[in-house]
Amino acid sequence: MHLKQIIIAMLLLGLQGTGAAAQELQKVRFMPHWLPQAQFAGYYIAEEKGIYEKYGLDVEVLMGGPNFPAIPVLTQDKTDLVSMFLSGAIKARARGIELVDVGQLSQRSALMFVAKKESGITRPEDFQNKKIGIWRSDFRELPLAFLKKYGIQAEIVPITSTVNLFLRGGVDIMCVMWYNEYHQILNFGLNPDEINSFQFYDYGLNYPEDGIFCLESFYEENPEACRKFTAATIEGWRYAFEHPEEALDVTLRHMEEAKVPANRAHQRWMLNRMRDVFILEDRIFNGRLHQEDYLNTARVLLESGTIDQTPDFDSFNKTPGKNEK
Repeated sequence: MHLKQIIIAMLLLGLQGTGAAAQELQKVRFMPHWLPQAQFAGYYIAEEKGIYEKYGLDVEVLMGGPNFPAIPVLTQDKTDLVSMFLSGAIKARARGIELVDVGQLSQRSALMFVAKKESGITRPEDFQNKKIGIWRSDFRELPLAFLKKYGIQAEIVPITSTVNLFLRGGVDIMCVMWYNEYHQILNFGLNPDEINSFQFYDYGLNYPEDGIFCLESFYEENPEACRKFTAATIEGWRYAFEHPEEALDVTLRHMEEAKVPANRAHQRWMLNRMRDVFILEDRIFNGRLHQEDYLNTARVLLESGTIDQTPDFDSFNKTPGKNEK
C-alpha cells in the first residue's frame, strides 16, 4: 500500500472514530412511581420510538410500584430520576432530602371526591359527619385540606387502591383519581349520572401532581441530561396523545411483561385524562413548574403540619422556563 493510501485510510478511521464518539449516549436511569400503566405512556413511547436516543440519552426505564418507594431508591443511588407527586417532593425537600423538580408534567389536580347520588350528597357541606374513604398515601394531606376548607368533621376511613368499600356502601364518599379509580367505579356498573363528583380543581384546590425529580447533586453534575430527559419525555407524551392506539399497544405490552392486569378501555380512559391534566389551554406544555402552584401546594402541607417551612422555590425549581414571569 502506497503512503498516500495509508494516510487516507488512517484519516477515514479517525473520522469513523469521531463519529462513534459523537454518537455515544449518556446512560440515565428513570423510575416511574407506580406499576406500568398509561399514566406513564409518554416515557414508554419516548423509549420505544428512539426519542431519548435522539436527545443523546440511553434511558433505562425501571420498574416502579409499592415495593420501590421513590425517595429510598433515589438516595440509595438505584436510579437517577423518578416521577412522583409534587406534594411528596416538597415534603421530602422540607425534611432535608435535596430533591429538585426538573419537569412538572401535571398542570392541574386529578384528585376528586365521589358520592352516590342516592346518598343525597350534592355539595361539600353535605360531607359533614359522613364516612369518607381516603388513601393511606403521601398526599392524603390534600383531600384533608379540602375537608378543612369547608369545615367538615367526618370519620376518615383509610383505604388502599380498591374501590370495593365505596361500591358496597362501606363509605359514603371516596377520594379517587379522575384518570384511575373514578373510571374503575364506572366499569363496575355505576353510570356517571348516578355519581356526584367534586373535582378539587373546580373548588379552588389545584395541586399539580406528576413531575420528574432527581437529587440536587445529580442535577448539578448533569444539568444538560436532565434538560434533555424532560424535553424528550414531553415529545414522547405529545406523540402518545397524537397516536393513542399505538401508545396503548406499547403500554399494554409493558403491563403484560410486568404481569400487571390490563384492560385496554381503562388504559384508554387513563391516557385521555392524562392529556387533560398535562395540557391546559392557557399554558404551554413545556414541563414548567409555576410558582403559584408550588406555593399553593406547600401552603397545604404547612397548614397540616406536614412541613414546618416552605422550601425555597428557586432552589427546588429546575424546570424549563423557570426564569419566565
